[in-house]
Amino acid sequence: MNHYKTEPPWKFLLSASRNSLQSYELSRLSHAANLRKEIGALLDLWMEENSAAMLARWLMEQRERPQQIHEAAIPGETVPKNGDAASDNCFADRSVTPQANRDSA
Repeated sequence: MNHYKTEPPWKFLLSASRNSLQSYELSRLSHAANLRKEIGALLDLWMEENSAAMLARWLMEQRERPQQIHEAAIPGETVPKNGDAASDNCFADRSVTPQANRDSA
């Protein structure tokens, strides 16, 4: 990583003309804008790399999950073949919409 000098050139700044100070200001703003672009690119790359790592972790956990379900099953009970739980269908047959509930109250 590059290390930049953060101390301003005081002797130059205190003795510089207005035009020189304007030029210095523009050069610093340009440098700051370039750094911001680099930071944005690095953040994008960082997010992509973290996403790829998280996907790999999720896949590993999914591959381990069927083993854990079969190991944790109570003897004599069967594991549903479709993987659905009873709670997945708890509200599947709702005939009253949330809006209808609000109107009757």
